Amino acid sequence: MNPFVFSTTAQIVFKPGASGEIGGLVRKKLGDRILFVTDPGLRKLGLCDPALRSLAEARIEVTVFDSVEADPSLATVQAATQAAKAAGATGVLGFGGGSSLDVAKVVALLCGSDEDIDGAWGVGNAKGPRLPLVLVPTTAGTGSEVTSVSIITVGGGEKRGVSTPIILPDIAVLDPDLTLGLPAPITAATGIDAMVHAIEAYASKSSNNNPLSKMLARQALQLLGANIEKAVFDGKDREARGAMLLGSMLAGQAFANSPVAAVHALAYPIGGTFHIPHGLSNALVLPHVLRFNATDAASVYSEIAADVFPDLASEHGDEGRCASFIERLATLSTKLGLQPRLRDVGIGEDHLAGMARDAMKQTRLLVNNPREVSEADALSIYKAAW
Repeated sequence: MNPFVFSTTAQIVFKPGASGEIGGLVRKKLGDRILFVTDPGLRKLGLCDPALRSLAEARIEVTVFDSVEADPSLATVQAATQAAKAAGATGVLGFGGGSSLDVAKVVALLCGSDEDIDGAWGVGNAKGPRLPLVLVPTTAGTGSEVTSVSIITVGGGEKRGVSTPIILPDIAVLDPDLTLGLPAPITAATGIDAMVHAIEAYASKSSNNNPLSKMLARQALQLLGANIEKAVFDGKDREARGAMLLGSMLAGQAFANSPVAAVHALAYPIGGTFHIPHGLSNALVLPHVLRFNATDAASVYSEIAADVFPDLASEHGDEGRCASFIERLATLSTKLGLQPRLRDVGIGEDHLAGMARDAMKQTRLLVNNPREVSEADALSIYKAAW
């Protein structure tokens, strides 16, 4: 067995209604002055209110930064960091989807260490330390609450990552009740995103691919596959919502240690340039990347096919089961109401070559893909998805 390192969040709290009790959960860890990082949509919906009341009852002074956008920009990170420093924050609480959690991670790092963000980009370059950090996801998709990566959009739509165990939070609080009102399109896109995390983690060529990640990826796929349709079509199903949130977290633990690959690499130019939500960006290229990879990874995909679609266990042969798995994933996305083609989200055919060039910049991801991807390959995949 190859040596590996497995890192994850130190404490995980899973409890319906936990966000309304968060003051008592986090006061000892975060101190009495915190930056609360979220987005304007959640603030307007009142989803933050129970948590903010609980923090006030715990006599914690809260500065709310609620300007996080999808695919958060470096300017947003810098503004949030300034807000934290001006408030003398003793800790950071990220509340929301992956964008808010990613911003919270980097803010905690920059405020705790005073290091320059330009020196922190990449794998293992951040020095730390960071401020105490708690993350509360409101979508079942990114798994950011248990990952050591933060993705930020810099100039020209390019995405860069800070990847280091230093930004793993001290506590992740999983409250299924926060996801009950999530609209069906967002539930579908984030659910597919979580599936992609598990699929790519399981098949990753990373030297750190390990038995723990593989086990977590399969458990995640079982939970996600059994519950995604229920969560999308009956958003008030608390059991399904809880299963999706847990599945997303398990997939996050898997890919945090066995990194994702070409699906994400090709999705980033879609999100960064055209501002398509990350989960939908992944869904748009997922079947096409898997078909490309199948020449080298049919047996690997065959192993996990029945985790998502149990009836595929009866299909014989790796290649046949793999092909069925990929087709069923494509059909699932459409069934959940997601747009199936790049043209459906306003991307013109004339943009594909530039997207292929941009995808090649994601070397930290492409190196993990089961099959080597050239720029010409990326263009062919985009054409198939168009």
